[in-house]
Amino acid sequence: MCQVIRYICSQKWGANMITSNVRQIMESKKISVRRMMDYTGLANETILRARGQQINQCHLRTLEIMAGYLGCKVKDLFEEN
Repeated sequence: MCQVIRYICSQKWGANMITSNVRQIMESKKISVRRMMDYTGLANETILRARGQQINQCHLRTLEIMAGYLGCKVKDLFEEN
């Protein structure tokens, strides 16, 4: 159902979808969810949501923490399709 709504919104309003690169960055640096949790203090659920293919929302501070730990810029964490 959500995919249908997203498709309709993107067709009607030209809304772009945001796709996460967090999983790929973590894998390339061999960083586990547990390791990121321990170092950053972020909750397991927060990291798992950010690693998902499409994310609806995330606080800027959370993105700053993730990017800082991963050694990249916030804008590298996601792509706009």
